[in-house]
Amino acid sequence: MDHMWSPWRSAYVSEAKTRDLADDESLFTALLNEERDAENLILWRGEHMFIIMNRHPYNNGHLLIVPYREVTQYDALTLTEQQALAAAIDRCMGWIRNALSPDGFNVGMNLGRAAGAGIPEHLHAHVVPRWEGDTNFMPTTADTKVLPEDLQTTYEKLRAPMSPEARASTKNDTQVAE
Repeated sequence: MDHMWSPWRSAYVSEAKTRDLADDESLFTALLNEERDAENLILWRGEHMFIIMNRHPYNNGHLLIVPYREVTQYDALTLTEQQALAAAIDRCMGWIRNALSPDGFNVGMNLGRAAGAGIPEHLHAHVVPRWEGDTNFMPTTADTKVLPEDLQTTYEKLRAPMSPEARASTKNDTQVAE
């Protein structure tokens, strides 16, 4: 019998049932419009992109880079948005290196439901920190992933290396240049 304690999961599931999404709005856009960045784990807002922690991370520090504009494919992004996405990947890796000291990263996108996209209507990139010792018996023998730290603690660790200006802008829900 598998029992894993993840207190944030029940709150998220309960809230998800009551969340009203507009017909033309993705979950990312709904979270962005709520203007509750710390609650929604939004770390940073830029001119074209925002960065949010994954609520169901592969590893602690798993970040998502999301364009404000809802598009499904990478080639639907403008050149400026593509450049902002690349800069945001760099930004995420710097924060994660500073806060969590990983040994490596997985970076990528799942475009379309067939490719494994959980929210296929709103393109987003994943930045996942990896550690040499992060493989253990749980995923292979128990089909269970163990996260050693709660999401809010990881959120605070990732916010710490940000510049004071970036921290202030996210707290006030204003945008900063990318």
